[in-house]
Amino acid sequence: MGFELDRFEGDVDEELICPICSGVLEDPLQASVCEHAFCRACIQEWVSRQPTCPVDRQHITFAQLRQVPRILRNLLARLCIRCENAQYGCTQILKLDTLSSHLEECEHNPKRPLPCEQGCGLVIPKDELKDHNCIKELRALIQTQQQKLNDFQQELTEQKFTIGEQKRELQLLKDFMKAMRISNPSMRAIADQMERDEVLRWSNTLQRARVTRWGGMISTPDEVLQRMIKRTLSESGCPSHILEDLMENCHERRWPPGLSSLETRQNNRRQYENYVCKRIPGKQAVLVLHCDNQHMGDDMMVEPGLVMIFAHGIE
Repeated sequence: MGFELDRFEGDVDEELICPICSGVLEDPLQASVCEHAFCRACIQEWVSRQPTCPVDRQHITFAQLRQVPRILRNLLARLCIRCENAQYGCTQILKLDTLSSHLEECEHNPKRPLPCEQGCGLVIPKDELKDHNCIKELRALIQTQQQKLNDFQQELTEQKFTIGEQKRELQLLKDFMKAMRISNPSMRAIADQMERDEVLRWSNTLQRARVTRWGGMISTPDEVLQRMIKRTLSESGCPSHILEDLMENCHERRWPPGLSSLETRQNNRRQYENYVCKRIPGKQAVLVLHCDNQHMGDDMMVEPGLVMIFAHGIE
């Protein structure tokens, strides 16, 4: 709806009047086919009921509504208007384009938010301060927050239950595939391929990593460091059927011949740059998965892959 005419100083050009509400244009839009201008709220409500121009009845749609020309916006901005809080004592007359910022700070605005000075610290509309009860409002706020907390806990419980059900279903499927692999040779190939596909999908979710200091590799990580890496791998979605093998392969005792000792690692350092490495999220560690590194020789690669932990040097 437009601004009431009696709030303006002097005459207002009829081109600045909305044909629908007969007020001064507020946030105006223009019909591109006939160039008639209307308040945004007025024309949107009109077109939702009948897709025609209110002035000449030409067919218009929401998609045909455009911003009015800059000259029209400038003419509107220069109009002088009384503050809408004049009835509450405000005597300000200001340019239309400054009205919204004035209303936010107008001391006569009955809905101006003010902090309660009785001790509760809540922000209350000015016209509600006289009836404000700190204890009542705080109790209502606590009840609202408690209800939100209860709803969140209920949703979390339901999500945990759903996740638990999905994990059980997945484990049943894996147990079934394992049993079929043992009893039926033809199913063994299908199950193996499904597991390889699962590893590949997981690998594709991981970010590529670049090792800048291979000399920072920790070839004999302690148990605390291994548990931390294992937990991170599990949280990242690592398929359970390769998790234990990967963790075994984070120690040089399970590394391939080309990495099995400090001497061989030094001799083969030029080959490191050929590894496709994936970042273990949030850790100075990388995965070198077999599915990503089939171009590497057996002396530099093992299945299902390697976990390399570093003191520094991972980007």
